[in-house]
Amino acid sequence: MKKDIFSLLLLMSVCFPAYSQENNNTEKNNNNMKKRILITCFSATGTTKRAAERIAEITGGDIHEIIPEQIYTDADLNWHNRQSRSSLEMNDETSRPAIKDNNTNMSDYDVILIGFPIWWNLPPRIINTFIESHDLKDKRIALFATSGGSSIANSVSQMKKDYPSLDWKEGLLVNSINEKSINSWIEKVSK
Repeated sequence: MKKDIFSLLLLMSVCFPAYSQENNNTEKNNNNMKKRILITCFSATGTTKRAAERIAEITGGDIHEIIPEQIYTDADLNWHNRQSRSSLEMNDETSRPAIKDNNTNMSDYDVILIGFPIWWNLPPRIINTFIESHDLKDKRIALFATSGGSSIANSVSQMKKDYPSLDWKEGLLVNSINEKSINSWIEKVSK
């Protein structure tokens, strides 16, 4: 009988801490899952949209594409041409390209992830249009971007400067996406 009680106590001492740790991890994941995430993005060529879709798969967040009223052509995106549409917009800090479907209800979300291709080491001006078209107060906001050579640091810095009243979180360059890095980023952004 004493041997049975000793065995039972030994078994409990091994199982309960493991159960407790597993329960804590589950609770932590459930808390993150309770945060409603919107992954919104502008993608001129499809690269950033693919990244946003992958982030949505990993996080379970909803996705919303920022679509310009006038779609960008290859000529519009020619950054070698100083008279191209994208060059003119980026050289004009007040430029706010019009967007379609601005009806996403931001009150449904706790975390807003805003994605874009980096243009001239900054977010395209259409990102300003999106931000200024929605009430993002009391939201955790983080930028993610694709880029051929720029880091996201200047984009994050500029958005913090342009919209200091918003709750900006760490940004992420997503030229290559792996689930571990996205989950780690989302955990930081969701706090």
